[in-house]
Amino acid sequence: FGLVVPVILRNSEETESSTRVLKKRMRQVKNPFGLEITHPATASVTKGMTLTPDCLEDCILTCYWGCSVQKLHEALQKHVYCFRIKTPQALEDALYSEYLYRQQYFIKKNDKEEKYCQLPEDAQVVDFGPVPRSRYPLVALLTLADEEDREVYDIISMVAVIHIPDESYRLSCRILYQYLLLAQGQYHDLKQLFMSANNTAPSSSDTPPGERSTDRSLLEKAGLAEDEPELHEETSKDCVVCQNGAVNWVLLPCRHTCLCDGCIKYFQQCPMCRQFVQESFPLCSKKEQDEDESTHI
Repeated sequence: FGLVVPVILRNSEETESSTRVLKKRMRQVKNPFGLEITHPATASVTKGMTLTPDCLEDCILTCYWGCSVQKLHEALQKHVYCFRIKTPQALEDALYSEYLYRQQYFIKKNDKEEKYCQLPEDAQVVDFGPVPRSRYPLVALLTLADEEDREVYDIISMVAVIHIPDESYRLSCRILYQYLLLAQGQYHDLKQLFMSANNTAPSSSDTPPGERSTDRSLLEKAGLAEDEPELHEETSKDCVVCQNGAVNWVLLPCRHTCLCDGCIKYFQQCPMCRQFVQESFPLCSKKEQDEDESTHI
């Protein structure tokens, strides 16, 4: 119109972003293992700790105190390239006995009985030294007890790396890493999803709110903290944008689970943390959603 004014022209009928976010394909597998820290506030290296397994089949829980960090990660690589870690003996062979003490329990199917783990007094271990450390305080291995079950499940074992507070490092007790080992030779790092509903967001421990900032700084000092934004919990499972559709989509890499099927196509950035979305995947398919709704009806 004869005026030197910079403008941005956009089609008024354009409603979707021109750049599509890559949708990740999912493969559903059944995880037979579950492990929870009971009473994490009372756990310590000198007093021990309590674990509560919850498994779909008969399993063996093996706890390795003072396990070598290097040998554990070498063992995970051997699972990929050399042999499968589907029994406690297989892991011990890979660790070359680089641990201080071992405890083992037989876990019956669907048995949720607490298992108490503690270093013997003659071990005379009160801490594992300053960070960065060469040993993990505790590594818990869950394996299937029945050989036939190993042929049924894709996931054949689970390794949990657990921090336990001691004299030199008082970070509260928690599971630092969980690795799911597959029969085909892969292993996956189990990650928490950040849900918008307060009744669906899993917590690894019942840490008091006042201690969270301290724990965060300790994790950062040890190099274990992730860039995980704090969430303001909502009171429903509805989409954070339209407040109508059910939350179904997980955004990566931030792992926020906050959008429904209708809103996912409009966002290149996460509406919770504004991080760019590289990939996304649905928690369940449209068919599964319809079946779930018909069941409730």
